Amino acid sequence: MHHNIEEKVMKTFLPPHLMTSFALAFDELSSNLADYVLQVAESAVKERGSFSLVLSGGDIPIRLGKLSKAPYVRLVEWSKWHVFWAEENVVPKRHPDSYYWQAKQWFISKVPLLPAHVNPVSPGLSAESAANSYEFAIRQQLKSRTVQVSRSTDCPRFDLFLLSLGSGGHVASLYPNQPVLEEESQWVACVSKDESCESVTLTLPVINAAANVTIVASGLDTARPFMDTMVGRKPIRSHPAQMVLPRDGNLVWFADASAASLFPRANEPYATSATDS
Repeated sequence: MHHNIEEKVMKTFLPPHLMTSFALAFDELSSNLADYVLQVAESAVKERGSFSLVLSGGDIPIRLGKLSKAPYVRLVEWSKWHVFWAEENVVPKRHPDSYYWQAKQWFISKVPLLPAHVNPVSPGLSAESAANSYEFAIRQQLKSRTVQVSRSTDCPRFDLFLLSLGSGGHVASLYPNQPVLEEESQWVACVSKDESCESVTLTLPVINAAANVTIVASGLDTARPFMDTMVGRKPIRSHPAQMVLPRDGNLVWFADASAASLFPRANEPYATSATDS
């Protein structure tokens, strides 16, 4: 049913170290993403006996709903999956802005994941307490060897991060020009985008220690940040997605036609200069 990664993820007219799959429609991108997630999961389970998946906000929870349908749902070894979050808003558990709650509605409640393998950020705590509690919980997962330790750092080495590109060029809750972008010692940090919105986020050292990181760019509001991130012409702190560079892992982008709308077609003259830059 699903194809090899190489068939779904192709080198394009983007810089050669980046790999991107372009899809025309929401459902097509979701299917391509589901194929990719399934293949990474199968590889991890075969190699280590388990698969650790880290979710984020945006449309990731909705897209994962694809895995709850045939043929995917019967192909997955759900008992081997362990789910974590790259970010979470400091809101009650059932709040519409809770990324856990969104994932539960669209994905988790529709598949036979083991409840003990679902690891959300604890609700009902202050941002600082929630961050400290989540880091402790992740450290416990390392002790039980559910999650590996990075070969080059002491950070956890999750099998796959699924991140959304935000309209501000951010991923997870790593917003432009925020101090959290310089964090090197903490695995989990609390951030404030503004006075009304606090969140908890995994930090760049943890993301960049992963075996696989996937970033999804979807919609016209991501066209400019996607273009800027791919070309790398903006200050890196103003586009945190540029700072996602796994040290010993793979970075794969999925983009729909709207997000890629500022790029010329591959057969246009600019394509060659973009590849060569």
